[in-house]
Amino acid sequence: MLAAAAKRGGLEVVARFPWKVGIVAFMANPALQRGEQVEETVATLAGDPFFDLLELLPMGDEAWGRVEPLLARAGVEAVYGVQPYIIGRGINPSSLDEGERRRAVELLLDAVRVAAARGVRAVAFCSGPDPGSADREAAKEALVRTIGEVAGRARELGVTLVLETFDRDWDRRRLVGPLAEAVKLAEEVKSEHPNFGLLWDLSHAPMLGERPADLRAAKDHLVHVHIGCAKRLPDGRLVDTHPSFYRPGAVNGVEEVAELLEVLLSIGYRGAVSFEVRPEEGQAWREAVEAAKGVLYTAFARVAGRL
Repeated sequence: MLAAAAKRGGLEVVARFPWKVGIVAFMANPALQRGEQVEETVATLAGDPFFDLLELLPMGDEAWGRVEPLLARAGVEAVYGVQPYIIGRGINPSSLDEGERRRAVELLLDAVRVAAARGVRAVAFCSGPDPGSADREAAKEALVRTIGEVAGRARELGVTLVLETFDRDWDRRRLVGPLAEAVKLAEEVKSEHPNFGLLWDLSHAPMLGERPADLRAAKDHLVHVHIGCAKRLPDGRLVDTHPSFYRPGAVNGVEEVAELLEVLLSIGYRGAVSFEVRPEEGQAWREAVEAAKGVLYTAFARVAGRL
């Protein structure tokens, strides 16, 4: 549980953090993406009372058999994210090639089936690469078809499908994309599939030219939030490497996180917030995690003092 004390009119008040706090475990310790240090990492993060939720990659039955008791013992929830599979393996849920699109559908359906069988209630994913302005609308239509095919089955199994927005111009260059476009897509999808929502990442905001205030237009569709940093390279380019807070070139800090928390409060957000930070070369993975915890506590203390 996270709480912060603040002084108001000579009184000391204690405010409890109003959302579940999570962490993208496979970014916090990238070894998880190689199938390494899984039990050690989950035990460390689930055993930390700061966290209520871990974002994991779908894993094999043997690994899940070792991890699930650790989560249950700590009372920590798990959700699945398949963004690394989509980006790293060239899977494209918004492809105009029907064979490629079907492969993405099968990947997502398999993740949903595995999640449901294990009591995991959300699966996050992302769109494919931006094909350029000439094919962009057709790619959005393909993405809506993919989501519809997966979300229908996911609803039957009690699983929510969550689309993360990424940058379009700097690094990952995904179809979705600017928040305003994601909201229009969500409105179309949710007319038939209410078990769908959006994930907005503070790390991607600088690359999209967005601020937390933009979330006001997405409040009816926002179901998850990531907190982290983009990285500005010496030549001025922005990259989506999710460096630890306070690292050279890290874009975002206490003030940006506090701004985000204030907006989330103002729109009545009820989902979770998760850190997405990745250790850089020579940095211990737990150092990145502890830095993120300190930023969230300080940001929340500032917000509590202004309430």
